[in-house]
Amino acid sequence: MAPSLITIFRDWGVNSAIIKYTAQYRAEDKTTHVKNILAAGIIFEVVLGLSLTLLSFLSSGFLATNIFQRPDIEPLIQIASLTVFAGALTTAAQSAFTGYERMELYSATITFQAIVKTILAPALVIMGFGAFGAILGTTIATLISGLISITILYLTLYRNSPNPNNEKPKITETTKTMLRYGLPLSILTILAGSLQQFYNFLIAVYCTDAIIGNYQAAVNFSVLITFFATPISTVLFPAFSKLNPQKEDEMFKNVFQYSVKYAAVLVVPAAAAVMALSQPAVSTLFGEKYTYAPLFLALMSVSYLYSAFGSLSLGSLINSQGRTEVNLKLTLISSAIGLPLSLLLIPNYGITGLIVTTLTAGVPSLITGLWWVKKHLKVTVNWASSAKILMSSALAALITYAATSQLGTANWIKLAIGTTTFTVSYMIAAPLTGAINTMLRNIFAILEDKGVGELYIGDLNGIRAEANNHGKKTNQKINNFWAFNLIEKRIMVLGEEYGVAIEKVSERNTSKTCCLCGKQHNGRVERGLMVCRKAHKSINADVNGAVNILNVAVNGTPVLSTDLGFSGSKVLADPLLLRWNNHEWS
Repeated sequence: MAPSLITIFRDWGVNSAIIKYTAQYRAEDKTTHVKNILAAGIIFEVVLGLSLTLLSFLSSGFLATNIFQRPDIEPLIQIASLTVFAGALTTAAQSAFTGYERMELYSATITFQAIVKTILAPALVIMGFGAFGAILGTTIATLISGLISITILYLTLYRNSPNPNNEKPKITETTKTMLRYGLPLSILTILAGSLQQFYNFLIAVYCTDAIIGNYQAAVNFSVLITFFATPISTVLFPAFSKLNPQKEDEMFKNVFQYSVKYAAVLVVPAAAAVMALSQPAVSTLFGEKYTYAPLFLALMSVSYLYSAFGSLSLGSLINSQGRTEVNLKLTLISSAIGLPLSLLLIPNYGITGLIVTTLTAGVPSLITGLWWVKKHLKVTVNWASSAKILMSSALAALITYAATSQLGTANWIKLAIGTTTFTVSYMIAAPLTGAINTMLRNIFAILEDKGVGELYIGDLNGIRAEANNHGKKTNQKINNFWAFNLIEKRIMVLGEEYGVAIEKVSERNTSKTCCLCGKQHNGRVERGLMVCRKAHKSINADVNGAVNILNVAVNGTPVLSTDLGFSGSKVLADPLLLRWNNHEWS
């Protein structure tokens, strides 16, 4: 509908300016400046909203006849035109509420509008007004919400805002300041909206109605993740706006890192759970007819994993410091990649191509943004914390998927069991990954203290592919629970950090070969004990394997440990033992 397209051009970044400067000036105790921002912002939004509403109303006949080629919808466009003005009132007031951090008022206006719309629109349809009634109900709800929002803003915030010197609002000067800040954001919004419209055009041309229906089902379900993401991105902007990186550099750094960490703690597990349970979830809510929706939903959820790298915090951080042109440049990068990529992927792969396009196009701008904030604002992500959250979520998702995929029960039972499994697995995995990281750091600290410059580890590539050869219980452990890949990657990272060269060595025959006599014999009497009847000694079985890995690294084959000076040494009888007490290794 035409008013929806016109709405893209309504906000010239002024609403974002209201949030930023309201939060900033309140933190600086510049109450007069706050009042100027509110007055200028509301006046601008009202004037522009009325102008665009009038434009939409007057052009309704032309749009209905020549653009949509449906003259009968002219009255619908005229009625819907009022939503442009009503939306301007609502968003301006909600921006002020956000800048004041009065989120209860923000939530109240959204809830009120939703309730009125939910009651009024269906009621008018039932009364026989059809599509006209649905649009009329939506328009009335939006208009009432806008008027009430502005009234609440005036009574609770603007009227009570101090003005010690009784200064008149500086509308023109303040509006210029807000437009200088907001115009890059306006261009950004128009660019992103236009690109999305182009994507929609491509999928309409190259995808069947059935596939598009599957995609819409996935989009509707992904709203669950936005319940976690949207509140976070909303409150971060005013929080960042109150900080000055030049005067509060340490606090600025900590706030950014904590914002990424706690956003990831909520969003990443939610996204991982949706990915693992996409099939039973979609089937439970929408039935079995949406066969492609689980795949689309799982792929779409990947974008929320980027929150561990600061995707929800980065834009707010940059905008809060007044550098909106930087975010515009980042959007240009994404658009420059997304446009040609969509022309290549969507015609050939349909919705999957669309999702891959959006996932890929955002990565370079995210990397560039992280580089920019590190260089200019001296902040970066706490990578260790993000890695822990990602690994915990991935481990819980793998366990959940493995468990639910084996069930032959109804989808709603799978969903219930899967949700419980993921929750329990994540609660166990989160502290576990922290314990693993701490353990490995302790080991590398010992290596550093002893001047060790090389470390040999077993090469486990391909073990999952060979997992059918180890017996049922062992196969399950290898495929579902053994986090060797997690540990190996962490070892590689810590090796670079501590300056220790890491080399992977084949483990073939290292467990079977006795490091005391150099022969392969049945000396492993139980899991943790190797007995050499020739040498009449027993040693720890894992130590035996480790010594043989070193033998392979140095000599190319498991040989007598005496060649390396290990025979009878303390390491064989008394290996290093680290015990976890839920807080530290000792």
